[in-house]
Amino acid sequence: MIATFRLSDKKYYMKKLAILGASYLQVPLINKANEMGLETHVFAWEDGAVGKEMASHFYPISILNKEDILQKCKEIGIHGITTIGTDIAIPSVNYIANKLNLIGNSFEATLNSTDKYEMRKALLSKNIPCPRFSFFEVDCFKKNEDFEFPLIVKPTDRSGSRGVTKVSSFNELNKAIRKALDNSINKRVIVEEFIKGKREFSVECISYEGKIYPLVVTDKVTTGAPYFCEIEHHQPAQISDELKNKLFQLTIDSLITLGVKNGASHTEIILDENDNLFIIEVAGRMGGDFIGSHLVKLSTGFDFLMATVDIALNNFTIDKYYGIPEKLFSGVYYVIANPGKIVNINNNYKCFQEIVYCQPLCMVGDIVDMLVDRSDKRSGIMVYSSDVANPIKSPTSVLNITTV
Repeated sequence: MIATFRLSDKKYYMKKLAILGASYLQVPLINKANEMGLETHVFAWEDGAVGKEMASHFYPISILNKEDILQKCKEIGIHGITTIGTDIAIPSVNYIANKLNLIGNSFEATLNSTDKYEMRKALLSKNIPCPRFSFFEVDCFKKNEDFEFPLIVKPTDRSGSRGVTKVSSFNELNKAIRKALDNSINKRVIVEEFIKGKREFSVECISYEGKIYPLVVTDKVTTGAPYFCEIEHHQPAQISDELKNKLFQLTIDSLITLGVKNGASHTEIILDENDNLFIIEVAGRMGGDFIGSHLVKLSTGFDFLMATVDIALNNFTIDKYYGIPEKLFSGVYYVIANPGKIVNINNNYKCFQEIVYCQPLCMVGDIVDMLVDRSDKRSGIMVYSSDVANPIKSPTSVLNITTV
C-alpha cells in the first residue's frame, strides 16, 4: 500500500521512514506515518508481520540483523528510523541512525536502556533508587550471596515479562536463572531483591535533543507473583499532584543518567509499602501494550505517535502535538483465556460505548497455554476511553474466549 499524500503534509512528501518491526504493536506507527504522507519502509520477519500490508515497502529481514538493514537503508536513502513498543529493535534503530547521521541515541544510552544490568549500574552511580542486584551468566547462585528471599530473576535484555520469575527459596533459584538465560538474547541475567509494592506505575515521556517532556503517569496491574505479566493499564493514574511530580522528577533524573536524549520513553516505577519510590526499568522507546500508541492521546490529547515520527525526522516542535482529549480517562485490558483449545470467541464490544478498540489475539481452534511469563500469550485486548476511571469491571463481559 502506498502512503496517501495530503496537501497539508507537504513537508513530509517524498520523505522515507524506516520502521523496525511489523507486529500488531507496530501497526499504529505504520498507519500514523502513512497518514502523515510518508513513504514507509518496514523491516521484520514475515511470520506474524501483520503490518506488512500497510507498509509502502516491506523487507523480510530480522530486526536484529542491523548490518543488512543498514545496507538497505543506505540504498533507500531513508530520512529517519524508529520503532515502538519493543526493546529488541532499539539497538538496531540507534546503530543505523548513528551510522547515517540521523536522530537517535548514543551507543552508551542504548546499552543503558536495553540491558538491565548496565541500567542498574548507571542508576546506582547517581544514587537513583532501584533494587539491589547481582549479575549472572551461568546458573551458579551460591548460598553465601548477600540476599534475602524472595528474589526476582530476569533476563537483562527482554521485555513483556519474558523469563521473569519470583523465587522464594534457594532450591528454586538456579532453575529460574537457567530459564532467564534461555530467554535472554545475550545470555545475561540479573537477580534482584523483591520490592513489595503497593502500587506500580509507568511514566510516559518524549525527549528531543536532551529536553525531556513528561506526558502522563500510567497505573499498572499485573498477574502478580510469580510471573508479573501485565494485564491492565489505566491513565492518568489516580494519584496526588505531589506524587505525580515526584514520579516525573525521578523519571527525568533517570533518563538524564542513562543518556536517553531523543524519542519516546517508558519508565516503570514501584511505590513500596513505606511510600518509597524505586526505578524498576527505563526503556528508551514507547510503552507497549497500547500505552503509547493509544492511551496517551486518548487521555491527554498529545499525539505521541506523530511526535515520535517527527523526532526521527528531526522535525519536532513540542507545541504542535497537543489537543483536547475527548474523555478524561483511558486504559487497556488484556483477556486471559483458560488453558485449552479455543472453541468460541464472543466479542460484545458494540454493547459498551467506552470501548474504542477490541481484538482477539487468537482464533477458534488455537491452543492456549497457561499464562506464565510471556505477555504475547494473552488472548485478547480492549482499549477504553471514558469519563470515569477503570469503567469495565469484567473484561470477559466484553470479550469472552471459551476453551475446553
